[in-house]
Amino acid sequence: MKKLFKLILNLIPRPLLIRLSYVARPILAFFLKGDTFTDPIDNKSFKTFLPYGYGNQRPNVLSPSTLSLERHRLLWLYLKNETDFFTAEKSVLHFAPEQCFLKRFRKLKNLKYTTTDLLSPIADVKADICDLPFEDNSYDIILCNHVLEHIPDDTKAMQELYRVMRPGGYGIFQIPQELDRAVTFEDDSITDRDERAKIFGQYDHVRVYGRDYFNKLRSIGFKVKEVDYTSKLSNETVDKYRLAKGEIIPVVYK
Repeated sequence: MKKLFKLILNLIPRPLLIRLSYVARPILAFFLKGDTFTDPIDNKSFKTFLPYGYGNQRPNVLSPSTLSLERHRLLWLYLKNETDFFTAEKSVLHFAPEQCFLKRFRKLKNLKYTTTDLLSPIADVKADICDLPFEDNSYDIILCNHVLEHIPDDTKAMQELYRVMRPGGYGIFQIPQELDRAVTFEDDSITDRDERAKIFGQYDHVRVYGRDYFNKLRSIGFKVKEVDYTSKLSNETVDKYRLAKGEIIPVVYK
């Protein structure tokens, strides 16, 4: 199964993969029902989660029911337990909307919810993150998770995120990050897909972020809070929900 999932992820274009997943998801959830691991997004439990990864695959991380990964489940718990996201009236801009969140966030009557992406077939607005079609100071909350590592000019993207965020607003900008790496690494001369997957973690990533990611956000004007939310949870909870211990949630404020 591990080799099959790796083959599917690398050969099928992402927009088509998103559409196919709507068909496969209920089938996978049915056959993997159990009580070992739980997805906190829908509270369904399974005997195991699925493997996931374009380069090196991680075992037991992809929820069969919502298709959430560790970072999605951690974000859900943070928003639910530490913010007023689910209750306060807010305008939200969500980049590259994840399937595990999309329908649930759209149903929240307290949110004025807009999704955007350049390629995703499930986004409301087709837009380039470096040239957004939104007015200045438009959104209270911006979710931009695992997007910036795909963007050649991430400085321009961060400037656009800052521009459309309202003063007093906040955003969550998760990225794949190596916390033991001081300086972000990028090399445009590496063009081979397999080599890019090996070095950057995925064939369509353009950099590996280090700890200087937080300072880059600060240089744009954001205030940054580095949230190690799993440290607030018990080991039993981390294991049950299949979270990544020590993963940092970058919460930014304007």
